[in-house]
Amino acid sequence: MKIGLFVKDFAIGKKFSSNGIPTKSGAEFHAENHALQLIKRGHEVTIMAKKRYWFTKSRETIKGIDLVRLHAPFRWLEIIVRLLTTHRHLDAFYIIGTPKFAVWVILYAKLMNKPVTLALTAKAEIFRAEDSWRNRILASCNNYVATTHEIRDGYIEKAHVSAKKVTVLAHGIDTRKYTPLSLKARHELRVGNNLTDDTDVLLFCARVVENKGIATLLQIWPIVHVKCPGAKLFVVGGGKKELIAQLKKLSKKTDDSVVVTGEVDLPQTYYQLADVYVFPSWHEALPTSLIEAMASGLVPVTSDIGGCDDLVFDGQTGYRVPVKDAKAYAEKIIYLFENPEQRQKLRANAISLVRRLCDYDYVIDKLYEIIMNKDIEGKDYLRL
Repeated sequence: MKIGLFVKDFAIGKKFSSNGIPTKSGAEFHAENHALQLIKRGHEVTIMAKKRYWFTKSRETIKGIDLVRLHAPFRWLEIIVRLLTTHRHLDAFYIIGTPKFAVWVILYAKLMNKPVTLALTAKAEIFRAEDSWRNRILASCNNYVATTHEIRDGYIEKAHVSAKKVTVLAHGIDTRKYTPLSLKARHELRVGNNLTDDTDVLLFCARVVENKGIATLLQIWPIVHVKCPGAKLFVVGGGKKELIAQLKKLSKKTDDSVVVTGEVDLPQTYYQLADVYVFPSWHEALPTSLIEAMASGLVPVTSDIGGCDDLVFDGQTGYRVPVKDAKAYAEKIIYLFENPEQRQKLRANAISLVRRLCDYDYVIDKLYEIIMNKDIEGKDYLRL
């Protein structure tokens, strides 16, 4: 089948902003990964997104994906022309997020009687149908994908979408890529990072920005360090330079116990050498890094917020604590460091959960059925 995938940005050209923050959004990662997985299953995928830089091509093939960049200020007109000419043979339409040009895709799909699916991957994207003509069109798709139960409720309560049209489905990861190591391989990895087998390691792996709870992390670690002076904190990810500087300053204050790596190409290496994953974010959809960490065998301690509560069940797959409560975070982390048997139990549960509900082999086949409108009536694929 020929599938059109529409997202605000794709391959925008710059890897980092001037203040050090990575520019590639979660939606962009999901669009690329979903396209590649659908291509792997024999389908043809075209991605249409904004053209933001003069040096990016208007159309090119990237990893087998037909990529079309739409020109401002008439993206709406260009997309209509392409759907009527160069891409008139598309069988179905899949929109990630709410780019303004998406409404023209929906109108075209309805006119041509072809299925159109809208997927929201962030709470902030939830829209109210009555607020604008665009929102009313966004509320008229055949099917909807919610990556969390909080987003599903937003579709129903704010956009007034029928519950029968909304499916809860993780965006997915490749669990073969994110998997625990054997004891021997883990020993070698730790030795290569100047760690012993019995060193307790806490990992944070995400953008180093305010809303990921870096201020809370800066309060958590001194409490943990007093109780567990031999433990290490690894902070993996690019982000704001001033926050990274504060983390490095914290390391000096805590006996060089904080390792700040910056952006890395292979985060799975750090998942595989750590023991506990800390995620003090203020708000989330379904955090990809949390799924990756759990698949890799880490026990998570996260904020008690939407998205995290779809994966982290207290005393079963990890622990959730009140947002910004550094003391509560530290208590759970210390408990996990001091109770390896409980950690192993939660670890096994976390691995099992994400392998069953978040692996591409499970997710993509479900997603394809939704996109193609194959007798789908809103289902919940993100529950035990």
